[in-house]
Amino acid sequence: MEFRMLGPLEAWHDHTAVPLGDQQQRFILVVLLLNANKPVSPERITEIVWQGNPERRTLVRGYINKLRKSFDGSDAEIERTPTGYMLRIDEDAIDVLRFDRLRSEAALALQDNDQRRAIDLLREAVALWRGDFLEDIDIDRVGGADVILPDETYLDMLGDLAELELLSGDHRSARDRMRRAVRTSPENQKYAELLMRALIAGSDRVGAIRAFDVASKSLGDLGLEPGTVLRNLAERARRGEPGSSLPSRPGGFTGRAEELATIAAAASGSDERRAVWISGPPGVGKTGLAVEAAHQLRHRFPDGQLLVRLNGFTPGVTPLSVSEALTQLLTELGVPAEQIPDTVGRKATLYQTHLYGTKTLVVLDNAVSPEQIRPLLPENRDCFAVITSRRMGEPDISEHVRLAPMPAEDASALFQRLTGSSRVRGRSADVAGLVARCGYLPVSITVAAAMLRKHDRWSLDYLLGQLDESGAWQENGAAIHASYRQLDAHQQQVFRLFGRLPGPDVDLRGAAALIGRDIAATRVLLHDLHEVCLLEEVAPERYQMLDSIKEFAALEPATEGALERLLDFYLVTLADAVDVAYPFDRTALPAVERESPLALRFEHEEAALSWITAERDNLMAAIRRADTDRAWQLASLIWRYFNTANRFDDWIDAVGSVRPEDDHGRAHVLLRLSTANDRLGRHAEALDLAEQALVSWTRLGDDPGEAAALCAIAVPAMQLGAHDQAVGHFEAALAKYERCGDLRGQGHALSALGYIHEQHGRYEAAVRQNEAAVVIMRRIGHRQGLAHALNNLGANLQNLGSLDDAIPHHLEAHEIAVEIDDRCVAAYALSNIADAHRLAGRFPEALHHHDLAEKTAAGLTDVELQASLVRDRAATEEDRGNLGAALRLYKSLLGVATDTGNRRQESRGQFGAARTLHAMGRHAEAAAHWDAAETVYRELGQPEAEEVRRKRAALTCACGQR
Repeated sequence: MEFRMLGPLEAWHDHTAVPLGDQQQRFILVVLLLNANKPVSPERITEIVWQGNPERRTLVRGYINKLRKSFDGSDAEIERTPTGYMLRIDEDAIDVLRFDRLRSEAALALQDNDQRRAIDLLREAVALWRGDFLEDIDIDRVGGADVILPDETYLDMLGDLAELELLSGDHRSARDRMRRAVRTSPENQKYAELLMRALIAGSDRVGAIRAFDVASKSLGDLGLEPGTVLRNLAERARRGEPGSSLPSRPGGFTGRAEELATIAAAASGSDERRAVWISGPPGVGKTGLAVEAAHQLRHRFPDGQLLVRLNGFTPGVTPLSVSEALTQLLTELGVPAEQIPDTVGRKATLYQTHLYGTKTLVVLDNAVSPEQIRPLLPENRDCFAVITSRRMGEPDISEHVRLAPMPAEDASALFQRLTGSSRVRGRSADVAGLVARCGYLPVSITVAAAMLRKHDRWSLDYLLGQLDESGAWQENGAAIHASYRQLDAHQQQVFRLFGRLPGPDVDLRGAAALIGRDIAATRVLLHDLHEVCLLEEVAPERYQMLDSIKEFAALEPATEGALERLLDFYLVTLADAVDVAYPFDRTALPAVERESPLALRFEHEEAALSWITAERDNLMAAIRRADTDRAWQLASLIWRYFNTANRFDDWIDAVGSVRPEDDHGRAHVLLRLSTANDRLGRHAEALDLAEQALVSWTRLGDDPGEAAALCAIAVPAMQLGAHDQAVGHFEAALAKYERCGDLRGQGHALSALGYIHEQHGRYEAAVRQNEAAVVIMRRIGHRQGLAHALNNLGANLQNLGSLDDAIPHHLEAHEIAVEIDDRCVAAYALSNIADAHRLAGRFPEALHHHDLAEKTAAGLTDVELQASLVRDRAATEEDRGNLGAALRLYKSLLGVATDTGNRRQESRGQFGAARTLHAMGRHAEAAAHWDAAETVYRELGQPEAEEVRRKRAALTCACGQR
């Protein structure tokens, strides 16, 4: 007999449906089924089925007899016991109990890491469901609230099964399962998440975006927003499946079974330390183990596998800073460069947000210390990190695996696998001696095996002899030194030069410059070193040397002039790339007079930017290794790349030690340091640096440089409230730009002057200057400058009351900013549009554009922009009567202004707080803000001082008392 309750109530015997009688009889059967193999008294049955009607007790016996007749010939039996009636039956014959058993067994299978069995059990359990639990039975007539409904368990199990199917690689089953589930529960975010993951895994990105739209609409109908996981998946669908940055691995990894098991257990465990730290001496195979483990774990972390080389102990290379590492991780996660914040804190927040709700594996290779990796560890419990380092980790961070040299048996097996059994058949004792000479280190064993493979006439004895001749290299380096001695003079030269490579890697053309040979000859040399495992090819025609080998290479004397050739290659190529990628910046760039016959030339912006991005780490390493003259030129040229991406702290960190002694270099570096500090809100430091730069430009007699320095002085001076000084500097800069015919400079100075005139209420003059700036920027094709000028022009028209004329200028500025990926200008444009709608009384439109501006500016570290967005939104909240929100925003603005010393924003915050507190009736509190607003405005020499005095004088409340 089989009883089915997961859907309409049914009973089956010998593949035939059993009639169960009328509803009263079916109610009694359900009560017996819910208490299978346990007695239930007639009184209890009566109480459950006929609540409040105890006289119905006499009906129980009759219904029981009818049920007994229905069960004749089956293994189901209703017994009369001293305490009531009991349905005696094999519990597996009741689908609900079978469902519970299967679910419990699946949980045990997962505890035993038997994923395949767990999937089979869950599929069997899910297949039992034909609809809602007892969907044709009134639950109130069979126990009501006492009945534990399994529907929610089923819903959870559906998700658990789809999750396991995804982990096992069966994304089609998960997709089909979740499509049905989403149709039933379109608002279930977990179901939508699993469906999107399955669709992305099947390369159906369009379908994933549609699934997100369906979930968003269903949630919106309930007044809810999609969660972080769904938003992240939608971004993944739009960007494409996150690629794995794991290097490829050769087949047949040998040994380390115990260590791999430890890592796998940590990855699947419930320990709060969701990381493994692999430590050990150089050459012991830490990176190889980490990469092998990561590949084996890919199915558990389908949302991405990231690898960042931290250069903790890489000879000649500065360890990656936390900021740089976070930038690389965010880039791997698909965050566009211009959307990566500048500060470490904001980068870390964005990084953790992108990992939230994902199953991502992060390999942090070659860490210098626990402090370097702590901010890089995923906080999400479904993510996992593998760290490698020569140093031991700390207990609170991770599980620890300390790698020793390979066991002798595994070391011999590795050598035999790499060389082929026919070369060493019957020589197990000699192989054991050879791997012992290699210190049982995988790197040395690999190099020794590569030598034997390359020299097919060598015997094993001859190879052993080569190792024995290594002399001073006996300890751990015999194989590397023996391999080095087998190289010809040109190959040895390349080996030595890679030992002093300034960056983490080098491409074929850069290597040719380093070596001093043409491309074809260099390709052959690099191939030869790669063949004997002294170089690794990390990407097509891009090479690096493993740290343990690089340490040996650095001991050999290098060739004079090689580093200089590589630096000149970087310098000349970077100059051309910047010239093509940022043509509007040409007049401000240093002239590069060096030559490099192998330097690249670019025709298109995209190719130029791609080269800068690919070589960024090498270029920054080159700055640190270069002589002062090359260093400051490299730093000045790459400045615009970091400026456009709003990564000012990263640039400052990289060039912090570059201090040219000559005026030309000092002027260029100081000018850019001034701008970077100003954009970070450090206006006093920016002003000091710009003034130092002006001294150098003046001594050089360079008019364009002097003009740029005057503008660099004027900008922070304006932020600090010295408006008259700022006007004087901008006017002087404009005159110099006109004398030397620099149209870009003229447009910049005119737009800046228009902005200051706007602050002082001289709107007609401001309009004229910004209109002139717009004409110039259109003429020279400087789109970024044009967008700035259009925004300023629109703001002035707003102040003159021409709201409908202003909005088209802001819309054009926004369109340009989006096209050139300048989120800062785009956010300003949106905020200005919001301001126009506010002044016109269109508050919903204003709030909508404020939201768009804040989303656009998310993660940007431009302090002036963030302050302006707060100020503009506060004004909208104040005008529409939401005084509590307005006050919070004005006080937030005051906090930003105080932190940065921005007196202009301070005056606006004080005035806004005073007005809002007065409107709220909090006059005693408002009085201090009225005082502060008038004082700051007066000190700044701005017309608002008189406006504050006049408004306050008209008040009869405590606000007007002084």
